[in-house]
Amino acid sequence: MVWVTDAMDGAVQYPQGLPQWCVTITLVRDRAPVAAVPRSPALGETYAAAAGHGATRDSAPIAPSAKREASATVIATSHPVIAAEQPTAIAWAGRSYSALLPEVGAIRNLGPTSWQIADTVAGRLDAFWIYGTDDTNLLGGTLIVREAGARVTDARGEPWTTGADRPLVSGRQLHGRFVVLRDVR
Repeated sequence: MVWVTDAMDGAVQYPQGLPQWCVTITLVRDRAPVAAVPRSPALGETYAAAAGHGATRDSAPIAPSAKREASATVIATSHPVIAAEQPTAIAWAGRSYSALLPEVGAIRNLGPTSWQIADTVAGRLDAFWIYGTDDTNLLGGTLIVREAGARVTDARGEPWTTGADRPLVSGRQLHGRFVVLRDVR
């Protein structure tokens, strides 16, 4: 087993005085997350999940959005951690934004990958996607997704696995609508 930590997911927000940053810690066994805790000191909130035990925010169970109309959704995205090292991912990110914007209510980038995933699973956001890889922040987030009953796939709709790029997170009702990302190249 190994602990994967990010002392400041969303580090670019912190020096700007923005509250969108968090500390994450994930316990990983055989390349799969078994426990995860993202903590937002600025918001005073903590998400937690353990394999087989559900997911919570501040000890209360969470569940993804039950929206059925994509036009009413607020979805979030981000770019790869070191964008300059993943130019293909940046090009895909721009095209995916253009493909989804006409279909949804709004698209936002609210900072830390792990927190945006947790907020999606808790119903604050309706979907989250990112092009490129970011396992440090995705491992814990994907455990929270699974434990809360949401879906996490790659943009093609295939199960997301460690090391895969283009993760897509949402509630089950609209997940298929967001798989439009599979056609973005």
